[in-house]
Amino acid sequence: MNASYIQKINFAFAALLIGMVGYFIFWGLGYTNHNHVMLFLLATLFGVFMAFNIGGNDVANSFGTSVGAGTLTIPQALLIAAIFEVSGAVIAGGEVTDTIRKGIVDLRQMHLEPMQFVYIMMSALLAAALWLLFATKKGFPVSTTHAIIGGIVGSALCLGAISGSDTFALIQWGNLGEIAVSWILSPMLGGLISYILFSQIKKHVLDYNTAAEESLKTIKQEKKAYKEQHRQHFESLDESSKIELASAMARDAQIYGETDLDPAELESSYYKGLYDIDHRKSNIDAYKALHSWVPIIASLGGMMIAAMLIFKGLKNLHLGMSSVSSYLTIFMIGAAIWMATFIYAKTLKRKDLNKSTFLIFSWMQVFTAAGFAFSHGANDIANAIGPFAAIMDVLRTGDIGTQAPVPPVAMLTFGIALIVGLWFIGKEVIQTVGTSLAEMHPSSGFAAELAAASVVMLASLMGLPVSSTHILVGAVLGIGLVNRNANWALMKPIGLAWVITLPASAVLSIVCFLILRTLF
Repeated sequence: MNASYIQKINFAFAALLIGMVGYFIFWGLGYTNHNHVMLFLLATLFGVFMAFNIGGNDVANSFGTSVGAGTLTIPQALLIAAIFEVSGAVIAGGEVTDTIRKGIVDLRQMHLEPMQFVYIMMSALLAAALWLLFATKKGFPVSTTHAIIGGIVGSALCLGAISGSDTFALIQWGNLGEIAVSWILSPMLGGLISYILFSQIKKHVLDYNTAAEESLKTIKQEKKAYKEQHRQHFESLDESSKIELASAMARDAQIYGETDLDPAELESSYYKGLYDIDHRKSNIDAYKALHSWVPIIASLGGMMIAAMLIFKGLKNLHLGMSSVSSYLTIFMIGAAIWMATFIYAKTLKRKDLNKSTFLIFSWMQVFTAAGFAFSHGANDIANAIGPFAAIMDVLRTGDIGTQAPVPPVAMLTFGIALIVGLWFIGKEVIQTVGTSLAEMHPSSGFAAELAAASVVMLASLMGLPVSSTHILVGAVLGIGLVNRNANWALMKPIGLAWVITLPASAVLSIVCFLILRTLF
């Protein structure tokens, strides 16, 4: 895209975000009964800034494999993200959110004034957003969940120290330990599943296709050499032998293309040799993997994405589906995808094998990315909207509730901020995940996304402490292990960024909290 076109897109996105935030502020002032107007304006800016940076880091991380594999361009990834991330946030993001009074820091153990709670959440939002911006500019995919938790820890402990509370008693050390475990557990699980999945895809599909292509190429060269050898032999014969051989070849040519041909009926040595070559060629089922393995892989992928949407992405809608209904729906989706992929693969019978495989995996990766985006929008938007909704509820009611309502207009505003953040600052993280950690192509990108979705889903059901960002990075490294091109040198600064995300956000939050207390 040329520079003037990019400038127009930049202007359009900036105008969209400013217009949406302006409308939200107008609406929100009425919603909060014009209470604490300056705090509301600052909280809105901090919340939108946080959502903007989630888009630049977390959403970019989610789409990095698709862009790196060449399946999607950045504008195409942006379009899919815009539709599915915002839809996930607005449709399934939840009507209420916990006000995070317990968790890493148990705020119930200290006497907390409503406005002190507001300062804690505002500080956490700004601190997490600033750390995410720094990490994003460096191209490091980090956990937005850990960033917001670190922000809450920092400002809460600062208030505890100021008010004379036992700050260390406020910390839930077991929960903090789970985060430390996730630094190792998340990438290991993501890497293990993607390694197993992609090694099977490589063995049964990619390597099979390569071997079949090589065999066909060898037979083609052999056939060409055989014809040349026969031509030289024919030219060396005397006239009577030429006539005799040409007559036999003419009779063989009439029956050679028949489906029920008996090779014993062939008279000429040329057609007998040609039949042996063609028979070996016909015994190579080049499309076997495309017709057998690929539909199964697509079906399993579809079932996992469906499970993630039903159990995780749509959980806030309270659809009332029983476990039996949910599992039957998942199996029906899997069966439908298997049939559709099998029928589509059959239509590619006489087309280029590698291009056909590339095409099918590209389609599969687009659907995987879309499902991942919807679930991500439904869940991780809470890292920005959760604290902000809690702030709005306190400003509106003057009291701290256990849960805060999430207005749809707030969810839409934050969803748009996600997409704008992806466009403006997401390119570095996309570069890291899509190409710098390991080389990607549609089949490996699909394997990485599916492995990440599977681990996120299973970990959620089992209650394991994991980070979707860390899982996807581990999944990409798992692909690199199979292809032997993993960039371990880049993993060192990324791993360091993971470890310091929580303390860095906490320190920034302390500074923000002290400034807010001083100003207000």
